[in-house]
Amino acid sequence: MTPPLTLGYSPCPNDTYIFYGLTHNKVALADIKLAPPLLEDVETLNSWAVEKKLDITKLSFHALGHVLDEYCVLSAGSALGRGCGPLLVAKPGFEVAALSSAKIAIPGRLTTANLLFRMYSPDSSNLIELRFDEIMDAVTRGEVDAGVIIHESRFTYAAQDLVCLQDLGQWWEESTGHPIPLGCIAARRTLGKKRIEYIDKAIHDSIVWADEHPDECLPYIRKYAQEMDQQVMKNHIDLYVNDYSKALGTEGKAAIETFLRLGREANILPSPPEPISLQI
Repeated sequence: MTPPLTLGYSPCPNDTYIFYGLTHNKVALADIKLAPPLLEDVETLNSWAVEKKLDITKLSFHALGHVLDEYCVLSAGSALGRGCGPLLVAKPGFEVAALSSAKIAIPGRLTTANLLFRMYSPDSSNLIELRFDEIMDAVTRGEVDAGVIIHESRFTYAAQDLVCLQDLGQWWEESTGHPIPLGCIAARRTLGKKRIEYIDKAIHDSIVWADEHPDECLPYIRKYAQEMDQQVMKNHIDLYVNDYSKALGTEGKAAIETFLRLGREANILPSPPEPISLQI
């Protein structure tokens, strides 16, 4: 008997919204069986992908650049868009000109936020890895000079008297013309084309189901959102779950290809010995 496939995604509202239907028997998944999902911080999922731990997993696009030989990108489930990128924040009075010698908090080595910041400020080398939800407090306490924040932090940093030095997503959009690719759902290539296509369609259908039954998803989303304000939770979903989440399309794929290419040109991502397709 074939063992159930392993699945991992983050406890962030966009992921729990996307996967509620799939993990609560609201959509069909052919004859594929899934193990109970593992909900972990995205940097934990990134490191697990390097270890080839899960069959289907949420990944930062930065991490994808390190495991593309093992994992392919699904068309459904991505966090990709405009006006939704990481922010570089600091206490009032900090100058961007001081970045190269400053202590900067990042939400994990393999996060897209880290790769974006390193492309934006290549001379910055004093990078401190913290969990994404610890960064604003570290900046406020003066433990670091600035921090790269992600997820719902973009809605709350002003309440901690922090200022945005640079919207890294805006910088990316203005530099490339592409939407910013943040994270994706990836599957082990060894699952085979047929199973991967089934999974991809099921994730798409799960998003459509959630769009049609948003209130039914709320208790599950709230369970993992901890103390997050209800409006912040809604804003989070509205920002990170969009048309690109249902299907990457030509524009989404072009954005990802550009992101990976620029990461390789910056000598941050490895260059594969031969071209590897994004999808199966």
